[in-house]
Amino acid sequence: MEVTGQHFIAGQRVASATETFQAVNPATNETLDARFVEVTKAEIDQAMTAADKTYDALQTADSATIASLLEAIADGLETVGDALLDRAHAETALPMGRLNGERARTCNQTRIFADLTRKDLWRQPRIDRGDSERVPPKPDVRTMLYGVGPVVVFGASNFPLAISVAGTDTVSALAARCPVIVKAHPAHPGTCEMIASVISTAVKKIGLPAGTFSMVQGKSNRSGVDLVQHEKAAAVAFTGSLQGGRALFDAVNQRKNPVPFYAEMGSLNPVFLLPGALEQRADEIATGYIQSVNLGVGQFCTNPGAVLGLEGENLESFLSAVKVAAAKVPPATMLHPGIHAAFEQGQQRIISVDAVKRIGGSSQPPVADSHQASCNIYEADISQVGQQEVSEEIFGPSSIVFKCQSVEQMVEYAKSLDGHLTATIHGSDEDLKNSAALVRILQRKVGRIVFNGFPTGIEVCNAMHHGGPYPATTHSFFTSIGHQSIYRFTKPVCFQGFPANCLPEQLRSS
Repeated sequence: MEVTGQHFIAGQRVASATETFQAVNPATNETLDARFVEVTKAEIDQAMTAADKTYDALQTADSATIASLLEAIADGLETVGDALLDRAHAETALPMGRLNGERARTCNQTRIFADLTRKDLWRQPRIDRGDSERVPPKPDVRTMLYGVGPVVVFGASNFPLAISVAGTDTVSALAARCPVIVKAHPAHPGTCEMIASVISTAVKKIGLPAGTFSMVQGKSNRSGVDLVQHEKAAAVAFTGSLQGGRALFDAVNQRKNPVPFYAEMGSLNPVFLLPGALEQRADEIATGYIQSVNLGVGQFCTNPGAVLGLEGENLESFLSAVKVAAAKVPPATMLHPGIHAAFEQGQQRIISVDAVKRIGGSSQPPVADSHQASCNIYEADISQVGQQEVSEEIFGPSSIVFKCQSVEQMVEYAKSLDGHLTATIHGSDEDLKNSAALVRILQRKVGRIVFNGFPTGIEVCNAMHHGGPYPATTHSFFTSIGHQSIYRFTKPVCFQGFPANCLPEQLRSS
């Protein structure tokens, strides 16, 4: 499949600007083929206008048609074969095994939304029948969900398939019958273009209007702001850094008519080690912890960045096992030079604190000029948590263990947390019973609490909630993973007093 560097706007390849950029292989520093053209404001308007004109057609399409579109996208991602994975590997340095698994996840979640759409249960029809005999008369009131309108999607750098052009944001928005405009990630623009070609082909094959899907390329901050501030945009989904998400969130709220902005911006994901757990299985927890810290070179939003345990012999056994496991982790290339530079800055920031000590990490040095990150594990007394240098997320294979003198100090730490995606508790059943106060606090602070496991590896399912209070996300009620993510792009419409033959089919009593 040829990579041209052009945008996909309502089914057409378009590129009018002269400003371009190229992708770089982070492992080799090689500049990859194809120049990607920076999107213009006029092209953004063209894509948004086409999407807005498509909205009514998507709302009136039958459920089988929308489901068929999603199934055609999943089929297309499989049919394109290794060419897509080869390009993603070159642009991200992610291993082929990981990319194969990620494509399977992407296709699986796309088919999940196809099934959800075909059954139409996401519409949540509610009926309150009228009663003319009541005093005063009770009106007939019926409500169901509709798509909000054109959705702007910003894909993640760390999931070039599953949270990108054909990721959860896009397929859940399409399932809600919303046209989608994707801003391709500039770190893997060729991968984005290939996926956009699959989706555009699927839209044409199913016979839906071309404005159902567009994708634009852009490396500048301006292009993102122009997208979210366009008057036709009805909602925005973003996965990325706190700095980038907050800038776009502020831009959305500067609009004359602000719209929902759903951002997932990362998390420290603290782990609490209760006494029973450390006494019974310190080595096992240490192994799982190091695996979770280093999964994806630490470039998941759910990698555990902080651990709390009670100072003593059992914690020292845990730390000894951590050192052994961490030493075996080889350095690995990060997704792109920008992420690697931020990771290195984070390491310098944390070691600048005198009370923080590096206790373990990769025994091998990173290969020069390959943007590799080494595993780094630190320790500090719990009294250091007030310092910004040790309390912020470092995106990469780095984590800090805080030594506590009591479980009460863990509880106080939990009270001090901002919003996070996850928190993990390791303990015995008795530990958990005795930690009800900790659990209650975490219910307020995070979106998902894990017991005797680790937060990396998110199951795509109906009950999954991947969200949390700010700054983890901009709205803790909504998830960006799983079936429920469709509700970000819906709005209820209430019909009062309508004759039965004029009601939507889903709201008719028959």
